[in-house]
Amino acid sequence: VGRRFTPCQPLYRMRCIHAVSSSRIHTIPAIAFFKHSNAPGTGPKRLWCASSNCGVHGKTSMRVCIIGCGSIGSLYAAYLARVAEVYAFVRRDEHALAINKEGLRVTGKHEFTSYPRAATNPADIPGCDLGIVCTKATQTSEAVAPMKDHFSGGAVLSAQNGLGGEDVIAESVPGYIMRGTTFMSGTRHSDTYVQLELDRPIWIGPYEPRATPYAMVKEAAELIVRSGLKAEALEDARPAQWSKLIFNASVNGVSALTELPHCREFANEIDFSDLGFLLHDLIEEGKRVAAAAGVQLRDDPWEMNKVGAQTDHPPSMLYDVRHRLRTEVDFLGGAIAREARRHGIEAPLHTALYRLIKGKELSWQGRSGSHGDQQVLTKVR
Repeated sequence: VGRRFTPCQPLYRMRCIHAVSSSRIHTIPAIAFFKHSNAPGTGPKRLWCASSNCGVHGKTSMRVCIIGCGSIGSLYAAYLARVAEVYAFVRRDEHALAINKEGLRVTGKHEFTSYPRAATNPADIPGCDLGIVCTKATQTSEAVAPMKDHFSGGAVLSAQNGLGGEDVIAESVPGYIMRGTTFMSGTRHSDTYVQLELDRPIWIGPYEPRATPYAMVKEAAELIVRSGLKAEALEDARPAQWSKLIFNASVNGVSALTELPHCREFANEIDFSDLGFLLHDLIEEGKRVAAAAGVQLRDDPWEMNKVGAQTDHPPSMLYDVRHRLRTEVDFLGGAIAREARRHGIEAPLHTALYRLIKGKELSWQGRSGSHGDQQVLTKVR
């Protein structure tokens, strides 16, 4: 333990932390999580057990903080608490008290209860090796800023919708950052009960402005896989991120304005009035913007739309509109419109949807002007 990690490290004999028997010795591949000093780029200082033999029977010495415990955050907190020391940073005292008293119950693909530690005060959470930001993109700054000094020895992963969340995290966090794109979905029935509905992977890659080492990305993905969830490490996460961005911006935008769930009408292209024509045009426009940004998509957003249209799933932006909450449009359609403008091309459909949804927000928020995250977001002209 404590040796410098190399890609082809031989097997070491090391004691599995919290093994069933304290005397049991496992022969496992030694996989290092890079625990850094305050300055990024220093060498790894310890190894953690990542053997499949450990499974949920033993925990690593990894310390993970989940920032935001909605449905996705609750799933990550519950699953990762089976294999690591997990803290949940939440907003409400009663939320923290409930988790600390009852744990987090999970149903769906797996059924179990695990026991992460929850807190509303950053002082009650120690320094962590890995942070996973699961708040809405609009809440990133206020959620991450109080925790900015907790990850100087590790990395922070964004598991949020849209484009630009990593830039907001970078405003506060000085160390390494990772891009995450997740298709996992769940329903949070209460503060302590979450149901896993769609068991899909999170795609993780480096955040290029911080030159995050790919080894850290792989180790984060491996930890998530060990917990029972799906994850895939990518050397470049932007193709996956843009694929979901175009899909999400198109579907969420139309859903927010029509107040329809993601239903089969979103993929119909038969009658002149069918919504599928609009979705198809929005997606094609998004593809042109991605190409202008130099991104080759990992998946076809139109195919993603056709599959999703069979579900009648209410997108997050529809929930926000129905409950008169601030939407994530700045990070979805607004991000596509801004990227188009930055690269000198037109994106009239996404720009129109963006402005219409901002106008819809004004109808219940009052006409006080734009409330986008101005550190990163600029108005579309």
